[in-house]
Amino acid sequence: MRLHLDGKTIARVTVRRDGMRAPFPPDLAKRLDGARISGFARRGKYILMRLDRGETMLLHLGMSGRVRLSPPGRAPETDRHEHLSFETTDGTHFGLIDPRRFGTVDLMATADEAKHRLLARLGPEPLGNGFSPDWLHRAIGRRRTSVKAALMDQSVVAGIGNIYASEALFRAGIHPARMACGLDAAEMGRLVAAIRAVLEDAIAAGGSSLRDYVQPDGELGYFQHAWRVYGRAGQMCPDCPGGTACGGVVRIEQAGRSTFFCPLRQVLPPGAPVAAG
Repeated sequence: MRLHLDGKTIARVTVRRDGMRAPFPPDLAKRLDGARISGFARRGKYILMRLDRGETMLLHLGMSGRVRLSPPGRAPETDRHEHLSFETTDGTHFGLIDPRRFGTVDLMATADEAKHRLLARLGPEPLGNGFSPDWLHRAIGRRRTSVKAALMDQSVVAGIGNIYASEALFRAGIHPARMACGLDAAEMGRLVAAIRAVLEDAIAAGGSSLRDYVQPDGELGYFQHAWRVYGRAGQMCPDCPGGTACGGVVRIEQAGRSTFFCPLRQVLPPGAPVAAG
């Protein structure tokens, strides 16, 4: 988005419905029309598009949302799920497409971004200096919930979803049902390193394309082809220490979400406390 939109001025705005997961801000079209896009930032899974009027448009794509960007001179294809769109003065088209309408759009004063109700309680960025084994121990070291559930708590670390939590726990060799409070310092260190490695690999691959998701330029992400356990129930995981002896990746359900793990690589230590959620 930054490459296509940074520094450009919004010329025409079309709002095709009242909202998605939540109502759109009042006068959304009027507040965007004529504004110059002065920069972008990201916080967790939230995109922050900053405007020269001192406001920021917050965008969350939800489970099925995506942004479509069409360069000048290329008319975008009609999509009945495009709920918000705008064109810049040079003809670049921005479209927010969300078939299930789980996404969110909001406007706020740029100076108050950190206080926004969706951003105020987010934990540190997983690739930033604030996320460390010491931080993770302070955040989850007393929790009697599963380590998988703890990782998906956005106040612990921002932006870790179901897929990357499963993949990181596999790389760290930690069973997803372990109680967070039962992890030792070495395991916390392996987990932080694994989270960073999974995200860096996913970024390099352009993300994971599931169902409707594509990148803003229409290209698919390819990290789903590198998943080691997620969605691979019954299949052998790469580098499995037991080869065919492991019986394949196991799927369990935790808090209504699918979790995948290798029963040999991610062994429950004797006497380790286990949590269901």
